[in-house]
Amino acid sequence: MPQEIPLVFVVDDDISVRESLELLIRSAGWQPEMFESAQQFLSRPRALVPNCLILDVNLPDLNGLDLQKLVSVERTEMPIIFVTGYGDVPMTVKAMKAGAVEFLTKPFSEESMLAALEQALDRSGAALALEIEMQVLRDRHALLSRREQEVMALVITGLLNKQVAYELGISEITVKAHRGRVMEKMQAASFADLVNIAGRLRIGH
Repeated sequence: MPQEIPLVFVVDDDISVRESLELLIRSAGWQPEMFESAQQFLSRPRALVPNCLILDVNLPDLNGLDLQKLVSVERTEMPIIFVTGYGDVPMTVKAMKAGAVEFLTKPFSEESMLAALEQALDRSGAALALEIEMQVLRDRHALLSRREQEVMALVITGLLNKQVAYELGISEITVKAHRGRVMEKMQAASFADLVNIAGRLRIGH
């Protein structure tokens, strides 16, 4: 069974910062993982539990803002808390606009870091739950036959059964049968529910 303790990643080239954050994270009941460079962190596989990243802006290889760009694409469930000893307003604005949870200037208080971590891990948990939900919907849609997928794509546009039958060159009774199986396989409680599911899966014309 996968480990469910939230993970907090720290990327900072200052060992004293890493050590103090490691103690703080453990004391809060989370699992810390420490890295001294962006490249070292990037070689770590994606985590499938709620997680976040405490990231120093100034790193020896790839800087924090560049790493943020990669993380926002490849690890969408991982919120970032920036820390820096040389914070300036334009840098803070850039980081926050790109989705950072918080931007803390060293030395920061334990309270402000713990508050930022709580918020980040909550956000990560919600993103992971949504991702799992979407995967379930994608899996259900993949179980539809090709004809059922065609019927679903037409039905959700508001076409009547007889219009769908005409479009696909099949009988209205066959459309009704396919439509019933679509509702069952997609676990849609109503037509509105099916339209909602299709919207989330971006199906339709």
